[in-house]
Amino acid sequence: MSTMTEVRKFLRLPSVIEIVGIQRTAIYDRIKKGTFPAPISLGPRAVVWDSTAIAAWQEKIIEDARTPSAKN
Repeated sequence: MSTMTEVRKFLRLPSVIEIVGIQRTAIYDRIKKGTFPAPISLGPRAVVWDSTAIAAWQEKIIEDARTPSAKN
């Protein structure tokens, strides 16, 4: 029996900016607030984001936008 492991793609900051449509400062502000996935450190000067974490964040944003707010 063979087991296939899903390959996860790592994204650098320019790719994350392009995918989510928000700029660097806003991304790091949201990371500090805990509302955006934190980067993964690959070394002293290299960070990446897990593409599956970014996709999950996008799905949550979409779901939250479609769900009526309890504040209304």
